[in-house]
Amino acid sequence: MIGEELKVSIIMAVKDTAIYLPDCIDSIISQTYQNWELLAVNDHSSDSSPEIIANYAAQDSRIKIYHSDRPRLIPTLQVGYAQVTGSLINRMDSDDTMPHDKLETLVKEWVKYGKGTIIAGGTKHFVDEGEVGGGFIRYEEWLNEVARTNTHYQQIYKECVIPSHCWIIHKDDFDAVGAFDPIVYPEDYDLCFRFYKYGLNVVGIDKVLHNWRDRSNRISRTWEEYEDNRYFDLKLRYFYELDRDRDRPLVLWGAGKNGKDMAQLLLRFDEEVFWICDNERKIGKDIYGIRMHHFEKIKALENPQIMVVVTSPDGQKEIKELLEDWNKQPVRDYWFFV
Repeated sequence: MIGEELKVSIIMAVKDTAIYLPDCIDSIISQTYQNWELLAVNDHSSDSSPEIIANYAAQDSRIKIYHSDRPRLIPTLQVGYAQVTGSLINRMDSDDTMPHDKLETLVKEWVKYGKGTIIAGGTKHFVDEGEVGGGFIRYEEWLNEVARTNTHYQQIYKECVIPSHCWIIHKDDFDAVGAFDPIVYPEDYDLCFRFYKYGLNVVGIDKVLHNWRDRSNRISRTWEEYEDNRYFDLKLRYFYELDRDRDRPLVLWGAGKNGKDMAQLLLRFDEEVFWICDNERKIGKDIYGIRMHHFEKIKALENPQIMVVVTSPDGQKEIKELLEDWNKQPVRDYWFFV
């Protein structure tokens, strides 16, 4: 089998997921690609999670259990990563499951490109009872479209473009971008920006490669770090580091809540902002000391950089079409921030 000599190291943080662990680990054991190791790290669980992992480890030498000396997700992942012996790196969540050919598909595709490339696949949410929430379905559909169209960096300021569990990367590349070292949440989104920063190639696969459990007590629902899922602070930090050219005018498009919140954040960077919208009631008014202009203002600006914070999908589509009519290019001239 292609790439069979490459060991995949799977890092998995575990905290109070005993009820889900057997399904999770069984899905790894059942992989068609068998050259892997599972580095499961217990993050101070209060249930039987450690015992369950230990029982599996006793039966399969590829499964190893460790215990985090510090609580929370990133320090726990760091403990697991320190034990890696494989060439390729993957992350797993202890309440999710893998399709049977996940690792085989990722490795086979990675071998085509080699170092310098991340392979990213699609994902599907599921629940034990009831229905998956609408927000998760929309996010899932968008993620899968990003993977299908291979537009990860083009859409990176919208949301986290690569699910934390649905990628594979060579250890040398992972080390180069900092691996799990920065204590920054959301950790998966920060990692995507570091892939972008270091110019790694992302290749999307139009295939579901991870089964993502939706439950009420996921940390993405309960931790304060994930409460405002717009992550404007994180996005702006990287935008100014990687894409902002202060020799070009900066345009903010959108006068709703997102626009107002973003405008206040932009004021911290002490530069002139051209704020635009299509709301006749707001055009010509000063908000936070910034004059609101009609979006046609863009035509009068020389080579502007445009941040779009309009939330409506139809509105985004219309804006994209208009910008293309004006010969504006994504990544070079404009970015969607929602």
